[in-house]
Amino acid sequence: MITFPNAKINLGLQVLAKRDDGYHEIETCLYPIDLCDVLEIVKSDQFSFQSSGFAIDGDSNLAVQAYDLLNTDFQIPSVSIHLHKVIPMGAGLGGGSSDAAFTLKMLNEIFELELDSFQLRNYAAKLGADCPFFIENTPAIATGTGTDLEHMDLDLSSFRIELRHPAAHISTAEAYAMITPSKSEHGLKEVLDLPKSEWQGALKNDFEEPILDRYPEILQAKNEFINEGAIYAAMTGSGASVFGMFLISSQTR
Repeated sequence: MITFPNAKINLGLQVLAKRDDGYHEIETCLYPIDLCDVLEIVKSDQFSFQSSGFAIDGDSNLAVQAYDLLNTDFQIPSVSIHLHKVIPMGAGLGGGSSDAAFTLKMLNEIFELELDSFQLRNYAAKLGADCPFFIENTPAIATGTGTDLEHMDLDLSSFRIELRHPAAHISTAEAYAMITPSKSEHGLKEVLDLPKSEWQGALKNDFEEPILDRYPEILQAKNEFINEGAIYAAMTGSGASVFGMFLISSQTR
């Protein structure tokens, strides 16, 4: 079986508070995009994992962890996994999380485990904060640590979304160390309801200010999008990638 785990972008990202367990309360809108890895899983006499494309560490890969998680509860047979990485790592695009979620869904189908979306999201949450989003893979407001999801009726099909990946790798720990959590004056849903032509000044990613100051190449990528006519440009997640939204129709909402 072959599937294509896709990336996501963040439309706004507010870091609201630090929790007692060391994690952070956030609010963000996650939106799926069509940049995809390639994931193949087939039954095998013994477990194996191979990768191509961008180099990754197979021992800590989230697809392997997803297999181990289900194997612990269901003693599923061995499989051979091949992952071709197209989505850059450390870029805020959720590639590893997507690989994990798609692995869970594929194993559920291959071995007829009959897990529903709620159960799959619970397993995904054990693997990472972004992982549950990719189970249903539709626009959603993510709160809590990012695992509490509420469907968002948002359609960006009238926009072309372009990505740029400056030569920087920002770990999640590094990114959060730069942030001072604070409550936002305006709720994210309120901002997303604005005309998209007003997003640039209102829809903010809290990671941008400290990261753009430290990594001028990321700021340059964002400014290039704006200079080229993007209606909105921003860094996605806590990583290095920047996206630009370009209008391809007369629709602005």
